[in-house]
Amino acid sequence: MSEIKTALITGGSKGIGYGVAEVLIRDGIKVAITSRSKAAADEAATELNKIKAGYAIGIESDVRNFESQQSAVDAVINTWGRLDYFIANAGVGHFAPIQTLSAEQWHEMIDINLTGVFYSIKTSLEALKATKGYFISIASLAGTNFFASASGYNASKFGLVGFTQAIMLDLRNEGIKVSTIMPGSVATHFNNHEPNEKDAWKIQPEDIGQIVSDLIKIPARTLPSKVEVRPTMPK
Repeated sequence: MSEIKTALITGGSKGIGYGVAEVLIRDGIKVAITSRSKAAADEAATELNKIKAGYAIGIESDVRNFESQQSAVDAVINTWGRLDYFIANAGVGHFAPIQTLSAEQWHEMIDINLTGVFYSIKTSLEALKATKGYFISIASLAGTNFFASASGYNASKFGLVGFTQAIMLDLRNEGIKVSTIMPGSVATHFNNHEPNEKDAWKIQPEDIGQIVSDLIKIPARTLPSKVEVRPTMPK
């Protein structure tokens, strides 16, 4: 087993996932990023390897499919021999009042934002046990704060926060730490938004990366199980 620690980040080809990958690589951690698009995963890994050559790989994977997620975990183990950190970041949002929210939109949010995280921990559990690793989900303040035209998104994120907190209790006696990070407004491509200079007030993806970095460095006896984070000066 290599002495260099490794991380797997779902939805890591852009946005928060990519920002987390940048920070972890600068910390000396090898990072695998997944995307449903092989081209996007490979392109992002190429850019990340400019930070530190050989420290990033891209994997085509869909968190909605258990076998696909298992293949991603296996790829990390086969490449580097270990998995220390799993950042369950992949997410999607559809915002519409219940009158117009479609069944397809509902299922996509539940399948990616919630079931995808269940698949993520189930497929990585043995690997994380072996390294006394850390599982971190990227949730949202929408996991405790409901708002109009967000019933499906709220449901998926309320569920994710509850799920992550419950597995934290299940796994801490096994030596696996579990936390959930709940950001407010982040400057990403989420919900078809194109980041621009007007987003300077928002949390930046690398800011979430720094929170992940801080969590995994905290003393082993300490577990911040839930981290809420907001822009300092909201619009």
